Amino acid sequence: MKKIGFMLLMLLMITSCGNEDGNETEQKTEGQEKPEEIQTLDVDFQVPDKADVGETIELKATVTYGDEQVTDANDVKIEYWKQGHEDDSTMVEANHVGEGIYASKVTFEEDGVYEMYAHTTARDLHTMPKKSISVGEGAQNEEDHEAEGHDHSEQDEGVAIHFDAPDTINADESVELIAHVENDGEGLKGANVRYEIVDTDWVDTEETAAGEYTGSYSFKEVGSYTVVIHVENDEGIHEHTEREIEIGS
Repeated sequence: MKKIGFMLLMLLMITSCGNEDGNETEQKTEGQEKPEEIQTLDVDFQVPDKADVGETIELKATVTYGDEQVTDANDVKIEYWKQGHEDDSTMVEANHVGEGIYASKVTFEEDGVYEMYAHTTARDLHTMPKKSISVGEGAQNEEDHEAEGHDHSEQDEGVAIHFDAPDTINADESVELIAHVENDGEGLKGANVRYEIVDTDWVDTEETAAGEYTGSYSFKEVGSYTVVIHVENDEGIHEHTEREIEIGS
């Protein structure tokens, strides 16, 4: 009897320890935080396929961060230009109209195909989806336009560089020069971006948001300058583009 009683006591102790270990394991599992999901800044840029000359149209950009509607974006601007004339672009503010939607009204005064970016900065991220619209007689050139690789409704693939400088720059005045860099439609992170001021000076940049690179420079003399934006990273990207800027007195 003593032997049987001893064995029953040992069995109860083992069962008790097992329950405690199980409870402890369950508590640890419940207490563990789920890994934080990586959120992305997404912009649904809504542009009509066609418009008439002189017609006022509304351009909309719906901004989301993960599942969240972004109602307080730092900056949403729409830049548009006639195809082949990117140096002669127009920038307009897009205002929040509710539920993460930012809108701006634009009127095109000439026939042609117009391209545009929705420059969007929010949550320390930057993205700039690209679209195009055919205006007036420009619709007749749409097939040729797409055959050249500019899809009417999708973002261009590959590396896209957009250089942003103030409209007015004075000599001996330090200005911020900003380049927005995309790869396959998304802001390119972690790239080495430098500005080459011809003839010849180099300006290193700092990545101030995903795909946005900023560097400051003071132009010493009045006149025309060529700025070459160089972009490269460890994954083999090495691109450059040139922009002309005028420096006043």
